[in-house]
Amino acid sequence: MLSVHTCPLAALGGKETGGMNVYVRELARELARMRMQADIFTRSQNPTIPRVVTLAEGVRVVHLAAGPQAPMARERVFEHLDEFVDGVEAFRIAAGADYDLIHAHYWLSGAVGLALRRRWAVPLVQMFHTLGRLKNDASHNGADREPDVRIAEEARIVGAADRIVASTVVERAHLVGHYGADPSRIAVIPCGVDTELFTPGAQAAARAALGLGDEPQLLYVGRQTPIKGLETLLDAMARLRAGGTPARLSIVGGDADEPLDGHEAALRERLGRLGLGKAVTFVGAQPQDRLPAWYVAADATVLPSYYESFGMVALEAMACGSPVVASRVGGLQTTVRDRVTGLLVREHDPAALAEALERLLGDEDLRWRLGREGVRWAAQHRWPCVAEAVCREYAALVAAAARHLDSGRCV
Repeated sequence: MLSVHTCPLAALGGKETGGMNVYVRELARELARMRMQADIFTRSQNPTIPRVVTLAEGVRVVHLAAGPQAPMARERVFEHLDEFVDGVEAFRIAAGADYDLIHAHYWLSGAVGLALRRRWAVPLVQMFHTLGRLKNDASHNGADREPDVRIAEEARIVGAADRIVASTVVERAHLVGHYGADPSRIAVIPCGVDTELFTPGAQAAARAALGLGDEPQLLYVGRQTPIKGLETLLDAMARLRAGGTPARLSIVGGDADEPLDGHEAALRERLGRLGLGKAVTFVGAQPQDRLPAWYVAADATVLPSYYESFGMVALEAMACGSPVVASRVGGLQTTVRDRVTGLLVREHDPAALAEALERLLGDEDLRWRLGREGVRWAAQHRWPCVAEAVCREYAALVAAAARHLDSGRCV
């Protein structure tokens, strides 16, 4: 398994950590429960951490040096992929390992996967998690724009991978329409949620544990990047409070003390201009076992994104009984069932977002109904179900590869 640019063990909510980290980690754990063995290769960003970490029985996370062992832009990581490929091969030889299949996550991993497939002659399964062309289409004013090398590599990987896993039918349509993918090589498998960790609870107790007050509580969980739509959310918050709704917003993710980059600084400056200084709290990145309390404490979880391939935060929130208000974009259109588990609104529209939030905060029965249905919906997305579906794809590819090898053997 390849997760080049981000380690599945990293704390969530940082600039390079999010739903993909959860996906890789939880899928690998389920594979271990199914008695499969897997090595997850990722680029080392810190020379002091252990090179090999056991994630579960039979599953290892292997940190490989590829360029400076420090965080770097993804375009720069691309420049060091040959070193990463050589590192994987060196580890394989030293460990005496033989791999039946490669599962690559994100475009950087897909480029590595193609190189390793040429060496090993094993099938390659690709999951992109996000798509560069779609992100660029959703970006305004050039913010969060993806480089040309990413678009070119995604097109190359789409044309060559043995199987592509899309998390929604919307993503499958994007792969076919924007990248010319062969629909027959795309498997649609939704992302999962840990329904043992993410469960409903007592809101009053959760608020007390987190030090939150009695005011209406809104929650955002995720990275602080332009495409996540936090500017729209702050503008909606200003409208809510101007209209007399004393809502408070907790932003989970990013850095709790100082902004890491210009965008976070701009967000803090924006909330100052809007007079939201006392209404918005930057909580910072949180360990995953702390997240359920935040979801339970919230009256609503908000995803104002301009693009999401799936929206795992929405699924976690629903599993905890938190109603979701989200943009009607990408995979959120299927992850959130409009007016059943949450409310969908136009992206880039603070007025529409504020209206939906005001409606939800003012209607306790609606919050209860959406929360109840959200729990039921999330129960259909448990990680064991996801892993079984993924393994069916693995099995079909490995069997086909074995038949191909047998047909070419000399006797």
